[in-house]
Amino acid sequence: MNLASRKPPIKTGAPKKTPVNKTTARKKSGGGVPTREQILEFLKDNPGKTGKREIGRAFGVKGDDRIPLKQLLKAMSDDGLIVRDETKSLRRVGEMPPVTVIEITHTDTDGELIARPVSWPGEDPMPLIVVAPDTQRRGRRGQTDEPPAGVGDRVLARIDKSEDETYPYEARVVRRIGKGAERILGLYRAGPKGKSGRLIPVEKKLRVEFEIASEDAGEAEDGNLVFAETLPGKRYGLARARIREVFGDGNDPRSISLIAIHAHGIPDAFPDDVLKDADAARHQGLKARTDLRDIPLITIDPADARDHDDAVWAAPDTDPKNQGGVVAIVAIADVAGYVRPNSPMDREARKRGNSTYFPDRVVPMLPERISNDLCSLVEGEDRACFAVRMTFDRHGAKRGHEFIRGLMRSAASLSYKQVQHAIDGTPDDTTGPLLEPVLKPLWAAYRILAKARETRAPLDLDLPEYKIDIDSEGRVGAIRIGEKFESMKLIEEFMIQANVCAAETAEAQRRSLIYRIHDAPSREKLVALAEFLATLNLSFTKGENIRPANFNRILKEVDGTEHDRMVSDVVLRSQAQAVYSPDNIGHFGLNLRRYAHFTSPIRRYADLTVHRALIAGLGLGKDGQPDDELSELAEIAEHISTTERRSMIAERDSKDRFIAAFLEARIGAEFRGRIAGVTRFGLFVKLDDTGADGFVPISTLGGDFYRHDEILHALTGERTGQTYRMGDRVLVRLEEAVPITGGMRFELLEGGSEGKPAGRGGAGRRRPGSPGKARSGGSRPKPPAKNTRPKKLPRGKN
Repeated sequence: MNLASRKPPIKTGAPKKTPVNKTTARKKSGGGVPTREQILEFLKDNPGKTGKREIGRAFGVKGDDRIPLKQLLKAMSDDGLIVRDETKSLRRVGEMPPVTVIEITHTDTDGELIARPVSWPGEDPMPLIVVAPDTQRRGRRGQTDEPPAGVGDRVLARIDKSEDETYPYEARVVRRIGKGAERILGLYRAGPKGKSGRLIPVEKKLRVEFEIASEDAGEAEDGNLVFAETLPGKRYGLARARIREVFGDGNDPRSISLIAIHAHGIPDAFPDDVLKDADAARHQGLKARTDLRDIPLITIDPADARDHDDAVWAAPDTDPKNQGGVVAIVAIADVAGYVRPNSPMDREARKRGNSTYFPDRVVPMLPERISNDLCSLVEGEDRACFAVRMTFDRHGAKRGHEFIRGLMRSAASLSYKQVQHAIDGTPDDTTGPLLEPVLKPLWAAYRILAKARETRAPLDLDLPEYKIDIDSEGRVGAIRIGEKFESMKLIEEFMIQANVCAAETAEAQRRSLIYRIHDAPSREKLVALAEFLATLNLSFTKGENIRPANFNRILKEVDGTEHDRMVSDVVLRSQAQAVYSPDNIGHFGLNLRRYAHFTSPIRRYADLTVHRALIAGLGLGKDGQPDDELSELAEIAEHISTTERRSMIAERDSKDRFIAAFLEARIGAEFRGRIAGVTRFGLFVKLDDTGADGFVPISTLGGDFYRHDEILHALTGERTGQTYRMGDRVLVRLEEAVPITGGMRFELLEGGSEGKPAGRGGAGRRRPGSPGKARSGGSRPKPPAKNTRPKKLPRGKN
């Protein structure tokens, strides 16, 4: 909503007493006790500190009339017409006092802070209050005395009525007065009839339960997934909470993704105005577009892909000056043609930042009318596209490129597996007719690009990715290591080249844009990596001119050895996180000087901003990047970097919970795995067959004191020398699986190695009890702590 027309911030300080409009009051009464209607009208005209004394003075109430006035005010209060607020002032029921305490509860789709009154007597619905910006108190030098108010804060605020139907009141912050109640997502367990229940938080780090009194349970039933807010509690015993929202049956497997969605605050419902905006969109015809429908562009995606936003084609270059070269086209759904700047869809897409993918559902960045229809490159259907035509020589060096807004028609929607089988000699009914005219020329172009990639030498990490198959009832049917095909590398390389072209063209047109940047590892991480590799008799340079090739040499040296997985994990953990920024520093992992995301505007807002920059720079339409977006690029980049990390964490947490639910029925079973992480509190173990991550507490490792060696990534017994090191093969028993948190606890049965006793000192823990035993104590253990696993850079997130 537009705040430009609002009143300027008022001076803050002690609230001034509102002057009473005595003249108006006396015109309405010639003395004596006023009527109910007159009192209500007077309170409307005189908001503020108005009590019985002010009313009596205004209406000239004297002597014996004071008692009837007091009785009338009490009767009006009993009838629900007026109320006495926290300052002892009278006001009409259903109206806000001019100064009161409010709690900021959330932000709306426009990013405005929205609040509710802390105290709201009466049965009328509690009003929503919009918080005016930039009203914090200023210090002597123009600096704020305190941080700006935000979600969760309680503030003292001046209240004004608003013309807005959604937000009837506007608040101007006087001062913050502390945090409000903490919101907790959890599973509600009802107690016996009339007795208190319990709230079990979904967050692993919250290792306590909360007491829910029967009167604070609302409509929640046993097993419901709920949002609760903490209450001031007793000094001893369980903390207290009150249920505020109910999301349904927490034991339903379909609730697993909902837990991650709500726990991380991912918007999963589109506002009505966004849906109306999407429904109003219509297919775009040829118009001023280039007709690409005679070119057999194809989409190649995972078999279970939920959207198809990129298509490819390649053929030998017929230019005699480019013997052995190729021409390639990457066509991307023209999302910018449908999602206009500052429209409801655009504001919602920016807010979400990206789509979020769970094993059983997707939370899209754009409504399905756009993502699954108008901007999905469906086989055999005309679709608007934004394409780049690239020319490469026989060595894979790019000779030139041009961008085109066109109209395409996908010749086929294929899976990676289909394409790979066709190239390997076993085409099916769909790929057979496409093999010679489409797939083989495409593959030949990929082979040429692969030569240039090999010369460029990007970081080459090859880690397994686990796939979770969900059945029709929302339960896990199987967990498997995802198949890898060379056809995946084909698409990856074509997309990288298109992204590079986007960055180069925007720079050539002197357009500001959001880059995808990836910094080199920090000096501290390089030193730690070199020290670790030295323990394996591997040398690693820590010089200033570090390149991905330095890491690739190490990875190649350990390939096929017992240390390959461990070294890959440590190398990955040494890398920086790729982010978005309007300031280019290059992409270290890809070994590129400039790089921007162009190829997935359906699911990434960054790509949409790049499309608009190119449209504006090349004069390809009136739907290019507006000036106000240019001034906000830094803010947008920071925001979408945050939403990307939020989605990655939510996706990971969801997978943890699905796996824990899958393995809950196999408690007591034994599994082979590998130590994936070592801390001074114990070991993180990843199972081979499912990729499940669980924790082995150090207290269960036996009767020794274990020292944690951060360089070795190991725990070593002080007396026995027994060593548990990252990458070691182990056999574990599943002792506990908690689907609500995704936590699992293992007991170590086999693994580790004999080494030199660590001696005294260092960080560690000693297990109480007799030596040699590795069983848990008698009390029920706490859920394992959150696993801090290495970052992954899946397709589309490099």
